[in-house]
Parts: sequence; structure tokens; C-alpha cells
Amino acid sequence: MGLDRESVVRTALRLLGEVGLDGLTLRRIAAELNVRAPALYWHVKDKRALLDAMAATIFTDALAGLELPLRGESWVEWTAETARRLRRATLRHRDGARVLSGRYLDNACAGRPMELALRTLCDAGFSPREAARGVTSIYAYVQGFAIEEQAARQDPPDEQAERFPLAAQARLDLLHADADARFEHGLQLLLSGLRLSRYGR
Repeated sequence: MGLDRESVVRTALRLLGEVGLDGLTLRRIAAELNVRAPALYWHVKDKRALLDAMAATIFTDALAGLELPLRGESWVEWTAETARRLRRATLRHRDGARVLSGRYLDNACAGRPMELALRTLCDAGFSPREAARGVTSIYAYVQGFAIEEQAARQDPPDEQAERFPLAAQARLDLLHADADARFEHGLQLLLSGLRLSRYGR
């Protein structure tokens, strides 16, 4: 099979699971594909372009087949499930959140999902500006939460627990709480805030 952009990106995502973002290099990808590194430059000009392409693939895979809400499905339910899909897809890849964070997603990748999300909120009564702010806030929450999940580590004992008991308890709760439940709690807070901003209840 000939070398193409898709095979380069898919190979990079597979290697990401083995070596992590810090260990991922064009040279390593080239070796995996049994080509010399310069051959990759026909498809990705540098590592930044590669990461943009990897982010686009994660995002596209996450929201493949996305459509407007079904009859009877509320904008809250639709938005929540879309956020869950994006988080699940991000977590399927080691350092997936770091790959997505701050990357350029062009309209070919993000245009349709963004249009559907904005249309869903506008149809629910939000202005285009309110919808845009709501959608981007939820996207930022998903990515920020996923980054923290993938960077999670076991912290050493808190030597300041007696001095800052509430902070120590909160820290323990965060370390041992179910990640899905914490994500859902924060997501519902955001959606409740959106609802209040629009409907006042």
C-alpha cells in the first residue's frame, strides 16, 4: 500500500499509544512505516502539521454521523451526549487531550459539527452569539477535564492537611472520585448555567 496522509496520521495515533506525545517523532513514524523521514514531508510538513492532522482525525472520529436532535430530544440532552462522545474519543488515545488542545481544526473537520451545535442551540432560542459562547465553553470544559484525567497521578501525602482541612478533603475527593461522575456533574452545571442564562429558570 502506498504512503498517504491517512496512513501517516493513523500510524502516528497508534504510536501515540505506545510512546506518548513527548516520544512521538517524525523519525519514529517513518521507521514504523519503513520509509525515510523526508518521505513524510510530502504529507505533513512538520510535527505541528502532523499534530493538527491527528487532532482533526480524533475530532472527526468522535463526531462521525452527528445529526441534529431527534424528535423529542432536548437541546440539553443532545449537547450533553455530544460532549460525552468527544470526551470518550479523546480518552481513547494516550495524551489525546494534549493533541487536541490548542490545535487548529479547519472547517473541513469542525465546520459541520459546529454548525449542528449552533443550530441546535439557536433552535432552542439562543442568539447566535449566545450559542457560540455556550458551545465553545462546553468544548473547553471537555478538553480541560480530559487533560486533567490523562495527567492524573497519585499525589504524596498532604503534610498541610491539618492547616488546610477543607482543601485536603477536597483533594482526597478529587483523587478518589469516579471520573465519569465528576465529568457529568461539571457538565450539568454548565448546561444548567446555559439554561438559566437563556430562560431565567
